[in-house]
Amino acid sequence: MFQNQIEYIPEGIFANLRFLTTLNLNNNRLAKLPKDICNLRSIEILSLDNNQLRFLPIEICALGRLKVLKISKNRLERLPLEFGFLSQLEELHVPLNKLRELPESIGKCYKLKVLDVAANDLRIFPTETEELPLVELHCEENPLLSHLPVHSIQEEEILSLKELTARYIMTQLKDRFSPLRAQLRHYPELKQMLAQSSTCAVCSEPFLNTWLECVHFIKPRKLKLKNSSVGHSQEIPIRALLCSYKCFNQKNHEYYGVAFP
Repeated sequence: MFQNQIEYIPEGIFANLRFLTTLNLNNNRLAKLPKDICNLRSIEILSLDNNQLRFLPIEICALGRLKVLKISKNRLERLPLEFGFLSQLEELHVPLNKLRELPESIGKCYKLKVLDVAANDLRIFPTETEELPLVELHCEENPLLSHLPVHSIQEEEILSLKELTARYIMTQLKDRFSPLRAQLRHYPELKQMLAQSSTCAVCSEPFLNTWLECVHFIKPRKLKLKNSSVGHSQEIPIRALLCSYKCFNQKNHEYYGVAFP
């Protein structure tokens, strides 16, 4: 269906296409996709290059067999937060868009080998980028953060009672004999909230929703790429989350606070 003048796809079109494996909608005028795109249960290759998409519906993250997703030359400003549910994804091509960041959940795409995000507005890569099995990375023409260290000391902040309690509970849950483990089963909402926690890059302790966003820089060779547009001397900025200024102020770590000019 490529190279037409398709402006929209009505709901219901994908309802019975459960065995379709490849769909090419390149070079049309699509501004959005229907929510029932999740019915394409067998889709492995989806190509949407050169359209007018500003966002993707969350339902696209239900395509559990999707291996290749191409959305270059659109108007995307973001990807769904649930992007990590695309567990079979091997290639993601989103150059020439307006992406300001990649969702943190992309670190759950454990089979992702090709990532092309050239010519966007990215400043930093998600936390678990180093864990991806990437063999090809393209990120040229992005305003990536530069490595220009400036000495900084931050005063310790006062955590909220909610944050202190959550940290205490998560620390106790590390003990398999803790009575809190059994009690937590009776509080599904609390269990779901704690599941959204993060881990400090310095002390490795869990925290809930009070953090300091930092960055560390890695050389392309650390990712063991076979094909990349990234120069050997260029540094790739990777997001890191710290649980407190106490950890930030410690010496001998390579995490930097982000300063804006």
